[in-house]
Amino acid sequence: MRVRLWRAKGARVALVPTMGALHAGHLALVHEAKARADKVVVSIFVNPAQFAPHEDFARYPRDFAADRAKLEQAGGVDLIYAPDQKLMYPQGFATRIAVDGPSAGLESDFRPHFFGGVATVVAKLFIQCAPDFAVFGEKDYQQLLVVRRMAADLDLNLEIVGVPTVREADGLALSSRNAYLTPEQRGIAAHLNRVLRRVGDRAKSGTSIPQAEAEGAALLLDAGFDRVDYVAIRDAETLAPIREAARAARVLAAARVGGVRLIDNMPV
Repeated sequence: MRVRLWRAKGARVALVPTMGALHAGHLALVHEAKARADKVVVSIFVNPAQFAPHEDFARYPRDFAADRAKLEQAGGVDLIYAPDQKLMYPQGFATRIAVDGPSAGLESDFRPHFFGGVATVVAKLFIQCAPDFAVFGEKDYQQLLVVRRMAADLDLNLEIVGVPTVREADGLALSSRNAYLTPEQRGIAAHLNRVLRRVGDRAKSGTSIPQAEAEGAALLLDAGFDRVDYVAIRDAETLAPIREAARAARVLAAARVGGVRLIDNMPV
């Protein structure tokens, strides 16, 4: 109702979808939205459809009061939309969006349920909030491309804006899951962005992409990561495999330290 009233007055509306546990990375998305729109909606919903049974849905941090306070400290937004699970997935809910294209491989190899859950809830948020554009972080780069492709394919009539990753002083990408890291694990995690930068530099200098990727995985294990799911150099627009880094490319990685799975990416 409120969005319809704004639109009736000609306001330009932005949506920033989040799962709460807000940090400076989320607030950067809000600042970008405020710079582009007359009205800004921040959604907060921990989406069960994107968690597998063995993942951390139950313990994912939830603190609405703290999230609201952070938004107020950042200058406020026009609306916080925090639907409950019964509203988003009422009894009898039986529809799910199937995605392909940029969702193929990488995260889907390890979390095959993930992008279908993301696409479904994001589509619902777009329909409910009817924004002119929505803002997502490049930290979840594959997700950004999947959402952009879905919005275009389904004629949802909104723009998807990507915002560069916000990092700690040592380069670690901000993530709600960083709170799970012990001090020792936090030190190991700081190697992730450095290794990605090295992998990109190696590929640009003429090292073959398979070799640069393999070197990156080995460096992460040497740094103390317990498992490397992938280190991959892909086309920056489609995430299709490429043979050389002469074209616009992105290096992406996912690795585990302790029980925490971290992802990151950067341009090559």
